[in-house]
Amino acid sequence: MQQFTYSDAGLALTKSFEGLRLEAYQDSGGVWTVGYGHTGPGLLAGMKISQADADMMLRADVAVAVNSVNRAVTEEISQHQFDALVDFCFNVGRGNFLQSSLLHKLNDGDFEGAAAQFLLWINVNGKRADGLVKRRKAEAAMFRGQLPATLA
Repeated sequence: MQQFTYSDAGLALTKSFEGLRLEAYQDSGGVWTVGYGHTGPGLLAGMKISQADADMMLRADVAVAVNSVNRAVTEEISQHQFDALVDFCFNVGRGNFLQSSLLHKLNDGDFEGAAAQFLLWINVNGKRADGLVKRRKAEAAMFRGQLPATLA
């Protein structure tokens, strides 16, 4: 079985969509967040972190997605496909990724069907989020081996 690490291009994709906030804020779903999309029980309003803390948190958070993708994908994939899947898993969460039709289609060898699944994950609390539409298009482009517009 393949074992990938997250590439610089993948990390750049994640950073571009997460953005960097050094003071805790509530995201569009009402979840307290800091750094590059870091969430957790210890976050409170007004909490501040450094750039180094944000980078460390992102690497730790992304490691969960990297491990999940490495364990869950049974088909042979490329680095750019892995990177797209890690960004997706990081954003939607491990549980959602593992239960997704995207993963099931991929593991059935339906790569184009899997790529089409990215655009089904564009809602926050039942409402379409333009930011997620852009992110899913970028992930699908990366999955297909194209340079996402956000990184061009």
